[in-house]
Parts: sequence; C-alpha cells; structure tokens
Amino acid sequence: MPKVTLHVDGKKVEQQVKDHANLVVLAGTRQFPELKYGCGMGRCTKCTCVVISGGEDLAPPNWKEEKMLGEKVKEGYRLTCQFTVLHDIEISQENISVKPPKKTTAAITK
Repeated sequence: MPKVTLHVDGKKVEQQVKDHANLVVLAGTRQFPELKYGCGMGRCTKCTCVVISGGEDLAPPNWKEEKMLGEKVKEGYRLTCQFTVLHDIEISQENISVKPPKKTTAAITK
C-alpha cells in the first residue's frame, strides 16, 4: 500500500492508502480528512497541491488539470481529484493560492 505524505496547515500527515486511491474520494468519506478539497470534479481548484516527490509515478496531468492550472502544471501543481495514487507520494497544500480561470462568454451582437 502506498504512503501519502501531506503537508497542510503547518502539519505533516502520513497515511497508507489503497492502490489506485483517489485522495479527494478518501477525504469525502472522512478517510483522509486533512486534505483540502471542494467539488471533486476538477472545476474549483480547492484540492490543488504541489507534488514534492513521487510525481513520476502519477499519470500525466489530464485536460482538466491543464485547463484549470495552466502553466502551474509545469511547476508540479496537480489537482488531487484528478489522479490516483499507485506509489508513495509527498504533496503539499501549504500556501497554495490557485483560482479557477475566469469563464469567458461569447459576445452576442444584434
């Protein structure tokens, strides 16, 4: 079972999780309560983290992460709702301030 190390609110939380675990699902069922999250669907960015180590074992960022995080993806930012854990990983939600991109609407002309 992989070990997740989470840095959040000045604490270091270490916990074993099942293979293929999604941390937001675990947080939603109170099995990983320290994780910050919101919608669970990749739209709010409240679950954003920075991968400190173990990122090489994650699937590449998907289109939702690319859209919501933009250039931050290249800096190791990920949405915890969009990946599953297969190997040990260390992540941080300390001092993360990522806002979802503003919605653009097409102008209606008459």
